[in-house]
Amino acid sequence: MLVNPTNPNSETDTKAVEAAAPATGLQIVVLKASNGGEIGKAFDALGQYKVDAVLVGADPLFDNSERDQLIVLAARHAVPAIYDWRDVAVAGGLVSYGSNLAEGYRLAGIYTGRILKGEKPADLPVQQPAKFEFVINLKTAKALGLTISNQMQLRADEVIE
Repeated sequence: MLVNPTNPNSETDTKAVEAAAPATGLQIVVLKASNGGEIGKAFDALGQYKVDAVLVGADPLFDNSERDQLIVLAARHAVPAIYDWRDVAVAGGLVSYGSNLAEGYRLAGIYTGRILKGEKPADLPVQQPAKFEFVINLKTAKALGLTISNQMQLRADEVIE
């Protein structure tokens, strides 16, 4: 798992993944990076840990400014990686699974409208994402020498060919 240690959610996310690992039979290695140089070093460490795949933690650094570097490094190291936003899979990442950003923006707009109409923010309920997207990039899978089963493709919300 690749996390940004400066992200306040990284510790909670890491603990959740580590807690789920025994049920899957997987051993988790947590790699930390808070800038582009550290991302490169983290990927260089993959071989030392004999990592089979990378779960990229949710973080603006990984999703925006360093997205392309992550995609290139995953391809260079021939390691499957899963990301949280569909945009990364569209840009060349292998797989993404995460909340629908457009839905989040729509809800933010609704809340903004309610506040502008006089409702107090403290009185509005906290909402969690209800819609998640699973995107598979078959071009990237082919480049990594992976075969994605038809069953997995049918479960995906979007398959990029």
